Amino acid sequence: MLDRPGAPMSVVRRCVDVADVLAHAATGRASVAVVAADLRRLDTDAIHRLTVAGLAVVGVHPAADDRARTRLERIGISVVVPDEAGSTALVEAARSALNHLALDRDLDTDLGERGQALDRAVADTRAALPPTLPIDPDPDSEPAEPPARGVVVAVWGPTGAPGRTTVAAGLAADRAAAGLPTLLVDADVYGGVLASAFGLLDESPGLAGACRMAANGRLDVTALSQLSWTLGPTLRLLTGLARADRWPEMRPSAIPAVLDVCRETAALTVVDVGFCLEADEEITFDTAAPRRNGATLALLAEADIVLAVGSADPPGMERLIRGLAELAEMVPEADPTVVLNRCRSAAASADEAVEALRRFTGRSVAAQLPEDRAATDRAWHRAVPLPEAAAGSPLTGALTRLARSLDLPAVVPAGR
Repeated sequence: MLDRPGAPMSVVRRCVDVADVLAHAATGRASVAVVAADLRRLDTDAIHRLTVAGLAVVGVHPAADDRARTRLERIGISVVVPDEAGSTALVEAARSALNHLALDRDLDTDLGERGQALDRAVADTRAALPPTLPIDPDPDSEPAEPPARGVVVAVWGPTGAPGRTTVAAGLAADRAAAGLPTLLVDADVYGGVLASAFGLLDESPGLAGACRMAANGRLDVTALSQLSWTLGPTLRLLTGLARADRWPEMRPSAIPAVLDVCRETAALTVVDVGFCLEADEEITFDTAAPRRNGATLALLAEADIVLAVGSADPPGMERLIRGLAELAEMVPEADPTVVLNRCRSAAASADEAVEALRRFTGRSVAAQLPEDRAATDRAWHRAVPLPEAAAGSPLTGALTRLARSLDLPAVVPAGR
């Protein structure tokens, strides 16, 4: 039907596999990619590359197969149709997908010349398609309440071990102890240590497994719960990479899907991310290159709250100031909350550190965490959370005050 003269859409190529689809997408001849649910190697990476190439994507699934439809939606295809829908429905789906693509482009405030040309091409293609049929809402239906979504907090800090892991683990443990369902995630691609912090010898990294399942559209709350460790009634841990050379398993394109399931699983998700924000792989490769820091950048972009942790000493302050400038450049949508860790009078005056940060970055300090080496050593030695190892520590109290100052879900008292 679409091959006949005068059809609202024309088929420029029938591809045999994902590689063929991606290769033809790079030519710029197509505006929409129609992919079947059973296409091998169709995952979040492929959908991301098609979108970057400027193609809207429509998924086609067997009419009676809800699992196939769900999988297509989970890997990032927003418009899907059953295989028995017919050519008219396919044209409508293509138009809807192009509308989604144009909307996403409109939301990008930093479009270059290539992006503007893509917008014009998308607009021309949308104009060539028939208008979308309006759908009359049911006047008797009541608007559905949106499901509650958890909050994702990314804990980042520059190079030099400012205490990202201590802050992330302490924050998660504090809220979990208060009764808030919490998921702690180790996303450090250079050497996560949260598993050892809790005495776990995990040779099958949970986050990498979650990324693999999310890339194939198979990650849900049940699967994520099976991949994570139970540390307490309200605290779970999704471990990181056992070896740093396995960083390619943490796919940046799968991170949004993983975080979506994290939000469904727990009211609060605390993510310990790596320090490095470089993305120069794109300069040294002519084709799509693997990005070691891509997962870090994706996590920071998707997080609801970003904590920037710096060490309150002269070297740590210098690294934090430079790191905040780099963070603003690489992830402009992030609005970090600054936390000074390891505060001690022998290293630097707290007032001087706060003033230096305000002067060079224009940001205020949300919390000052005192150094308590005895408490942190006790927690690591016993492989338990800091609030359990040192409930009366000044550091534990400072972490509690930090948690209460953030815009986190309210803790419901037991018995309600």
